[in-house]
Amino acid sequence: MTQKNLDFLIKKNRSWAERIKDYNPKFFTELSEQQKPDYLWIGCADSRVPANQIIDLPPGEVFVHRNIANMIVHSDLNCLSVIQYAVEILKVKHIIVCGHYGCGGVKASMSDENHGLIDNWLQHIKDVHRLHQEELAVVKDEEEKFNLLCELNVIEQVANVCNSTIVKNAWERGEELSVHGWIYSIQNGLLQDLRLQTNGQMQSSE
Repeated sequence: MTQKNLDFLIKKNRSWAERIKDYNPKFFTELSEQQKPDYLWIGCADSRVPANQIIDLPPGEVFVHRNIANMIVHSDLNCLSVIQYAVEILKVKHIIVCGHYGCGGVKASMSDENHGLIDNWLQHIKDVHRLHQEELAVVKDEEEKFNLLCELNVIEQVANVCNSTIVKNAWERGEELSVHGWIYSIQNGLLQDLRLQTNGQMQSSE
């Protein structure tokens, strides 16, 4: 049955807020004062990949930007504005680019099917495919190739974050800022560190 209105969601919000206040009566008062997150999460808009739940942190602990296929595009002023605010105003210490296996955007980019307006966005993932075509060509299993492209997309987006003037300027100022590349499996709920951590001076697997 189709819901004619969304009153049921408002009721669920009331119940949620009451449960939070029962657990911690000062929660919303403290939360409303100021946000001081250490983490900026750039992830996919997929509804199955909610940032706070995945890393088990409460509201206020993670500044979040999400779009289709967790892309960082040099002409996307929305994403760049989020990064600038996070780095220069909130003074986050970590930027996490998190992709996920089974990403619909990555999957769509692997076909020549016409998807409409979104094809303009997916072209950026096709560029990732082109940059790594030799590596991808040796993978014959389509599911493995799909998974590899999801990982390669994260790698390229981490590079895009690091090459942004916002992050490079922060490093030049000597600010404590690290960029990480992770991937998430919807099938088991686990994150994997792709060992891309960098602070602008060196790469680390720690």
